Amino acid sequence: LSRKRFNLRCQYLKQDFGPTASSPDISAQDNTGGGHDRRDDHRGIAGSHEHTNYTYTKKAFPVLSLDYHHIQVPFEISLWVLLASLMKLGFHLIPRLSSIVPESCLLIVVGLLVGGLIKLAGEEVPPVLDSNLFFLCLLPPIILDAGYFLPIRPFMENIGTILMFAVVGTLWNAFFVGGLLYAVCQIEGTYLSQVELLPCLLFGSIISAVDPVAVLAVFEEIHINELLHILVFGESLLNDAVTVVLYHLFEEYSGAGEVTPMDVVLGVICFLIVSLGGIAVGAIYGILAAFTSRFTSHTRVIEPLFVFVYSYMAYLSAEMFHLSGIMALIACGAVMRPYVEANISHKSHTTVKYFLKMWSSVSETLIFIFLGVATVAGPHAWNWTFVSVTVILCLVSRVIGVVGLTFIINKFRIVKLTTKDQFIVAYGGLRGAIAFSLGYLLDKDLFPMRTMFLTAIITEIFFTVFVQGMTIKPLVDLLAVKKKQEAKRSINEEIHTQFLDHLLTGIEDICGHYGHHHWKDKLNRFNKKYIKKCLIAGERYKEPQLIAFYHKMEFKQAIELVESGGGVKLPSAMPSQVSMQNIQPKKLPPAVAERALPQFTKGREEEIRKILRSNLQKTRQRLRSYNRHTLVADPFEDGWNDFLLKKQRMIELEKKMSNYLTVPAAPPDSPTMCRARLASDPNAFYNIKASSEGVPTIQVDLFSKRGATDQVEKGEEDGGNKNPGLMRCLSDPGPSNEDEEDEPFLP
Repeated sequence: LSRKRFNLRCQYLKQDFGPTASSPDISAQDNTGGGHDRRDDHRGIAGSHEHTNYTYTKKAFPVLSLDYHHIQVPFEISLWVLLASLMKLGFHLIPRLSSIVPESCLLIVVGLLVGGLIKLAGEEVPPVLDSNLFFLCLLPPIILDAGYFLPIRPFMENIGTILMFAVVGTLWNAFFVGGLLYAVCQIEGTYLSQVELLPCLLFGSIISAVDPVAVLAVFEEIHINELLHILVFGESLLNDAVTVVLYHLFEEYSGAGEVTPMDVVLGVICFLIVSLGGIAVGAIYGILAAFTSRFTSHTRVIEPLFVFVYSYMAYLSAEMFHLSGIMALIACGAVMRPYVEANISHKSHTTVKYFLKMWSSVSETLIFIFLGVATVAGPHAWNWTFVSVTVILCLVSRVIGVVGLTFIINKFRIVKLTTKDQFIVAYGGLRGAIAFSLGYLLDKDLFPMRTMFLTAIITEIFFTVFVQGMTIKPLVDLLAVKKKQEAKRSINEEIHTQFLDHLLTGIEDICGHYGHHHWKDKLNRFNKKYIKKCLIAGERYKEPQLIAFYHKMEFKQAIELVESGGGVKLPSAMPSQVSMQNIQPKKLPPAVAERALPQFTKGREEEIRKILRSNLQKTRQRLRSYNRHTLVADPFEDGWNDFLLKKQRMIELEKKMSNYLTVPAAPPDSPTMCRARLASDPNAFYNIKASSEGVPTIQVDLFSKRGATDQVEKGEEDGGNKNPGLMRCLSDPGPSNEDEEDEPFLP
C-alpha cells in the first residue's frame, strides 16, 4: 500500500514541476533501512528513465482556492430550501394571484421551470424526489404537525365515517380502477394486452389513496367547515394502512401470477397488524415522551428536542417493521400532546409549535417543487388510452364510492351529510407525491410498464391539483357551503360542552345503552385516576379541566395584550406571569427565609389549619338533592330579593301609620283572601288582629257580586246602627303591631 502511494505522489510531482526541476537525489536518501523498497519504487515510477533525478521547488501558498465537491450536498440542499422559502414568500406578496391559483399549483410550475432550465443548460436533472428522501425526510414533518395539532374531539366524533371512507372507500377505488383498467387493456387496438391483472390492481392501489399533503395544501386555503375538513383529511391519514398492505400484497404476488383465498386471509390479518401495530408503536413512544418531560423542569432548553426525537423514532420504528409510519406519527402526536404541554414551559411550547409549522411548510413546498422537477426529468411513456381512462375511472370511482357509502352512513349519523357535503368530499379527493413515490419504488424488471405507470400517476396528480384544486374554491362559494368560523373558544362554551357531555353520559347510563359517551367518560376517569399521576409532574394532574382551560385562556390573552402594545408596561426586572409557568422557585438563604417565613410549631400550624377549614368557604360543594314535593323558598333565588324589599317597605309604612290609627285591626284572613287582596291593591294589604272586644271593625268582601262593600259592625250594646262618617274614618283599619308567625308565603 505504501509503495502505491509513493508511486502516485511521484507522478503528481512530475506533472506539476516537470523534469527541469531540481531536487536532491531520491535514491541517495535510501542509505539506511528500507532502501531496497524505495529503490524498487523509484524504478517503477521512472521506467526507462531510471537514473533521472526529480527535484521540486517550493510552491506559493494558495491565497484563494475552490473545492465545490467538498460542500456540494449541503450547499445544494440549502439552495433548494432557500428557493422554496422565496417562492412561498413571493406567492403571499401577490394577493390577487393567491386568490385565484392555489399555492401547490404555483410551486409545481416553479419546479417545472427549474427542471427546464437545468435541461436547457445541458445538465442532467437530478432525481430530487427520491423515495427514501421523500418518505424519510420530507413526509414526517407534515404528518407530525397534523397529528400533534389534530382536533381530537371532532376526529373521534366522526371516527366511524372516517374509517368507512378510508378503508372501504380505498378498497373500492383500488379494485374498481384496477379491474376496469385491466378490462380496457384487453381490448384490441390499445396495444396494452401485455398488462396483467395483478399489476393493474397494484396500480389501482397506488392511485386510489387520497394524499394528505395535497389535501392540507388546498383545504387550508378554502377554509372549509370543520366537519368536511376532518372527514377528507382524516381519510387521507388513515388510508395509509390500506395502501401499504395492498401495495406489498400485489407486489409480492405479481411474480407468482395468482392469489389464493389463504392469501386474502393473510392480507386481512396483515392490514390489522399494519394499522394497529402502527398505532401501538406511536402510542408507546408518545407515553415515553410524556414520561420524559416530567423530569425536564431544570433543563428547559432540551424540552422541544424530546418531542421531535421521540416522534421521529416512532416513525422510523414503524417503517422498520413495514407498519404504517403515518398512523404511528398521528398516534404519537395525539397521545403525547396533553401531557407534554402540562409539563413543559410556555416558551418550549411556543418553540414546538412554530418549529413544527416551519418544518412542515418547508417540506410541503419542497415536495411540490420536486414533483415539477421530477416531471421534467422523466422518462415518460405516454399512452393516450391508459392515461385518459385512468383519470376518468379515478373520478367516477370516487363519486360512486362517496355517494354509496354516505347512503349507508347517514342511516347511523345524527347530523346527516347533505348533497353539498358529499360533493365536496368526492371532489376533494386529491392525489399527490405519495402515489408518485410508491410508483417510483417499483422494480423495472418485475414491472416493465413502470414508466407508463409513472406517467399516468403524474397526469392524475396534475389533474387533481390543477383542475380540482383550482375549481373547488369557486364551487364552494357557488354552492354556499358552510365555511369555517374563526371564533375563539370561550369559557362559556367550554362549560356548556362539558355539561352536555355529562348529561349525555347520564342519559346513556339511565337507558342502559353503552355508547361512545359512556366509554369516553370511563376513559377520562381512568386517565385522571392513573395515567395523569404517572405522566404529569407535581400537583398539576389534580387540576380540573375547566380550570386548566381558564388558565390557558388567561395566558393567551396576556400574550395577545403584550403583543398588541396594550395595557401597562411592566418593569423589565419583573418577570411576566406567562414566563414563570412551571419554573421551580429558587431557594432563599437561611437568614432571608427565616425573616420572610416565620416558623410555627406543629400545634400552632394545626390550629391555623383547623380555623381555615371551619371558616373559609369551600370552592367545590356538592349540591343538595331535592324534588317537587319538598321545595321551599330558596334564599338564593332571584324572586326572594324582591319579596324582602317589598316586605321592608310594608314594615316602614306600618310604622308611619301606627301614629294616627287608633282602631285595632281585624282578625287575620285566610291565605287565599290575603293573596286576593294583594292582587287587587298591594298597598291596601295588612295583617289585622283584634286586640279587644266591643270595638267596631271593618270587614272587606272582595268577592261579592256588587263589588267591594264596607259594613260596620258595632258591639252587642250598640245593636248594629250604621254610621257613614265612622265608615269613612275607618276606611283604613291599620296594621297589626306585631308580625304573625303564621304569615302565609307570598310567591
